[in-house]
Amino acid sequence: MKKLTVLSLIAASLLLTACGDSSTGAEAKAANEAPATSEKTMKCGEGKCGGDKKSAAEEAKEAATVAVEKATQAVKEKAEEIKEKAGNAVEAAKEKASSAVDSAKAAVASATTAAKEAVAAATAPDGKALFAKCAGCHGADGKTAALGKSAIIAGQSAGDLETKIAGYKAGTLNTAGMGALMKGQVSSFSDEEIKAVATYISGL
Repeated sequence: MKKLTVLSLIAASLLLTACGDSSTGAEAKAANEAPATSEKTMKCGEGKCGGDKKSAAEEAKEAATVAVEKATQAVKEKAEEIKEKAGNAVEAAKEKASSAVDSAKAAVASATTAAKEAVAAATAPDGKALFAKCAGCHGADGKTAALGKSAIIAGQSAGDLETKIAGYKAGTLNTAGMGALMKGQVSSFSDEEIKAVATYISGL
């Protein structure tokens, strides 16, 4: 009985010693690992791990923001420049178009006037042809006194001749008793024809 008790005590002692060693080993292991963890924490705190990465990311973000702002400003300036050039081009085009329109209007007006004059010239009575009816009495050059009674008509003013011929046509003029004869000669003349023949005679 005493031997069994002694053996039990010895066994208990051995177990306690082993447990103590095991506990001491765990504490030692923890103690050994702690400096490494502390060192790692210290290094990160000094910016040697995660701190570095965070700082680089912030710097990259700031650089990107600055680059974007510069690019945006450059785009705005270029857009303003293009807008200004486009505006100048539009104004120049308007001025050129306006000038072209004015030139075209002037050309049309000139052409219209020329066309009217051409039509008028083409349709105007021929004073020389009309004078053929007068040449028998007044001479081809208008310098013969008709029937030896009338005045020389060549060289008289166109206005005076026009008034006299119109008077003969109306029957209100009877110079040297030739009113009836002259009325027969000029009764078919229109106002335009009287003007044309008077102008022709005045140039003889």
